[in-house]
Amino acid sequence: MKVSAKTDISSPPSPSLPWMAQIKAWLPGLGLTGLLAAMALGIGQISHNAGIKLLNPLLVAVLLGIVVRQTVSLSAVYRPGIQFAMKRILRLAVILLGLRLSMAEILAVGPVGLIIITSSTISTFLLTIWLGKRLSVNPKLTRLIAAGTSICGASAIVATNAVVDGSEEDMTYAIATITGFGTLAMVSYPLIAGLGQLSPETFGLWCGASIHEVAQVIATAFQHSATSGDIATVAKLSRVLLIVPILLGLGWQARGSRIPGQAQKALPIPWFVLFFAGLVLLNSLQIFPTAFKASVAQGNQVLLCIALAAMGLETYLYKLVKLGLKPLLLAGFSWLFLAITSLFLVQVLS
Repeated sequence: MKVSAKTDISSPPSPSLPWMAQIKAWLPGLGLTGLLAAMALGIGQISHNAGIKLLNPLLVAVLLGIVVRQTVSLSAVYRPGIQFAMKRILRLAVILLGLRLSMAEILAVGPVGLIIITSSTISTFLLTIWLGKRLSVNPKLTRLIAAGTSICGASAIVATNAVVDGSEEDMTYAIATITGFGTLAMVSYPLIAGLGQLSPETFGLWCGASIHEVAQVIATAFQHSATSGDIATVAKLSRVLLIVPILLGLGWQARGSRIPGQAQKALPIPWFVLFFAGLVLLNSLQIFPTAFKASVAQGNQVLLCIALAAMGLETYLYKLVKLGLKPLLLAGFSWLFLAITSLFLVQVLS
């Protein structure tokens, strides 16, 4: 592994390149994430044989990435591939999860599940905005934390930043806090599920309604069971769709403060969610052979491990301390509120 004491992985990526050169630029990072994924799969298999369910390969992958990121100064040559794995490979893996689901399983979430997801998401967003004002946290950073916690982690933060125009420092800090608390959820939720004897359905809906990143939801829920993972995936992707009305609301709110003549930025559309839904519809028609779906599921496990290793490699733990405690307290309280509120609603209503 090539390392550099002078160049850090946080260096900006190279500008747009021809597609052959782009593929070449991705190779170092993909090689690193692939290596970590292989290690995670090996550790997961060994722990499974030993009866240790906590060491799920998806969780191991993100933890390995975090350890490497904090202990090794990686050359910037790795970053394009890491970014590719964290964004495009992750979205492909989420799309392929559609082969695990059918409309009958989606309907199992039901109107009550949608009510739980919507109410917990919106209440968390509004509470975070209110608390940010009380703590005197930068309003733009507050909105980034609110979106990242309540909707879908880093992708929501990036999308929200396109509307509120926060600084790169704000966005980096928000992503660091959200990733940190999401990783904590990956470890703590299965323990809570065991102590509380939560059913697979309850645990899956809770994960989907409260954990930040899509990948973190998947990694956590599948530790419990396939049923929990399937329900969590649907619940989480239903929650991701709430980014559209929230961004529209933020855009409308920011309109009065926009510089005259400044162009409005287009709202991002989570296209991978639409492709996921399309694959679920096709799978509901029972046109795919069982053997084919089993093979895709095995390959998709590898893709998810690669994406989660990349997420770990992009986790900057030192930034949680660098910019002060108030935003960290805001993100922590927001996470706890969403976790407790959604679990309460799941237990009472479902």
